[in-house]
Amino acid sequence: MTPMPCPSQDPSGAHQIRGPTRAPSPLSPGPTRSFPGIDSQPSFPLRQWEEQGELLLPLIFLLLVLGSLLLYLAVSLMDPGYVNVQPQPQEEAKEEQTAMVPQTIPLRRCRYCLVLQPLRARHCRECRRCVRRYDHHCPWMENCVGERNHPLFVAYLALQLVVLLWGLYLAWSGLRFFQPWGLWLRSSGLLFATFLLLSLFSLVAGLLLASHLYLVGSNTTTWEFISSHRIAYLRQRPGNPFDRGLIRNLAHFFCGWPSGSWETLWAEEEEEGSSQAV
Repeated sequence: MTPMPCPSQDPSGAHQIRGPTRAPSPLSPGPTRSFPGIDSQPSFPLRQWEEQGELLLPLIFLLLVLGSLLLYLAVSLMDPGYVNVQPQPQEEAKEEQTAMVPQTIPLRRCRYCLVLQPLRARHCRECRRCVRRYDHHCPWMENCVGERNHPLFVAYLALQLVVLLWGLYLAWSGLRFFQPWGLWLRSSGLLFATFLLLSLFSLVAGLLLASHLYLVGSNTTTWEFISSHRIAYLRQRPGNPFDRGLIRNLAHFFCGWPSGSWETLWAEEEEEGSSQAV
């Protein structure tokens, strides 16, 4: 039934006819409620940069992510420095250099590959190969970290840490804490979980980078640092025979300068030690 209009009387005594009252539509805008200290539409840095036309920073962030991905693929797919089973002509000269090493250093033959291991090489059971200047086998890379890909591995850690810290900043800037608990959990719960996850990854990447920079600065490897008491060429010397000082260690690690085999360097350190003893 159509509701009948109800008459009403104004103060002058005249009757007025009013139409039926309508319930507010759920689609019509109603009164807004605001809480103190709450932004109705929180703004994120990426959205602000887009609105202001500053797309350089998002582009740099995407390039960093792409560079991190390329470094990951390079470290995981490249040859870490495998010792060839069949010696090449270039390796014959290196075998001649091993004759300069004193006989007190046993250059043992690998019982798995049956190759004469160069100094600082070790057999990896996961890769089933001997790796020059073996550092460790990374399960996330599914590859060994050795003489050839260790510099790229350090660069990957540094770039990955920058990307994680940038993502951590973006996640933190999107959080709003001055809200009722239920509303905050629905609007920012997933973002806060992402922030915690990025914090954990950033901590791990930072510790790995710091430890590897320390090892590079002292010209040692993870395997040598952990198992120095079991390695023959380290047990016979009180210090690290490969340490040339911070600057030369960094130059040799990242640039390959000064060049030379580890056997020759060990022999030079041994001669200097014996001359000082005399």
